Amino acid sequence: MSFTDFFWTSHEGLPLHARDYAPMGVSGGETQKLPVICIHGLTRNARDFENLAPRIAATGRRVLAVDVRGRGLSARDPNPMNYHPGTYAADIVSLLQAAGIDKAVFIGTSMGGLITMVLTSLKPEAIATAVLNDVGPELSPVGLARIAGYTGMASRFETWDDAVAYAKAINEAAFPAYSAEEWDAFARRLFDEKDGGFVLAYDPDISAPIKAAAEAAAKSQAEGGPKGGQALAPPDMYPLFRALAKDRPLLLVRGGISDLIDPAIAERMRAAAPHMAYAEVPGVGHAPMLTEPEAWAAIENLLREAP
Repeated sequence: MSFTDFFWTSHEGLPLHARDYAPMGVSGGETQKLPVICIHGLTRNARDFENLAPRIAATGRRVLAVDVRGRGLSARDPNPMNYHPGTYAADIVSLLQAAGIDKAVFIGTSMGGLITMVLTSLKPEAIATAVLNDVGPELSPVGLARIAGYTGMASRFETWDDAVAYAKAINEAAFPAYSAEEWDAFARRLFDEKDGGFVLAYDPDISAPIKAAAEAAAKSQAEGGPKGGQALAPPDMYPLFRALAKDRPLLLVRGGISDLIDPAIAERMRAAAPHMAYAEVPGVGHAPMLTEPEAWAAIENLLREAP
């Protein structure tokens, strides 16, 4: 399904981009359903939703799949320390204003879910309902260490085979059943062709805040202070999670073999938000693509009930 490019600017004038999928089957006289805003993970981009977005658009909803700043067609930030969920959430507020959207359904994968939670502190009335894809108010140190280990490292490959091999090496634990064809498609979401080679479609400097947090944590520990924790998210996001879950439908999708949201974290989230719907995708790690039967059925049910 085709999309159009939607460009807007951040509050400081940085050009940003989203893929804009028009709703299908909606005539001019119909009351349009709320749009859906899809936000990807740390090193990913809007292409992650290239299969999900058309499915949602086919239900009669506009879909905006965002390239978070520093990724895809969105501009890179000259100040790498701006690469954090607070800045990203402010960019979503600017998107809502530019697109004329008062309220929407939010689907956040990994970092996209953190951005959605932070948005509750900036513009809670804009969130009608939300999907958290393999992310929550606490994150397993195992998954965090894995993600921090590759973010901002290798970024260019001379051959397509090398690019696909990299994509597989980094993500095979999450998708152990993928075929060669699926890894090829996966890599096409991650890489851009440039100057005769293949480069990851994100600014390597998105790792700067992660590295700074890790260095500060190590220094604190060396000086006898508390051990450093999550470099990818604020230390305590449960207040934001509870705010997101309050008075609105919420869905948690978890990869059955995820190393970022382990079963204990999922249980604590479900205890903190008893009405939250839950779906688990067997045999998939961090993070489901959301077109898996278990994930899509849960999302379809949420959208069916949403305005």
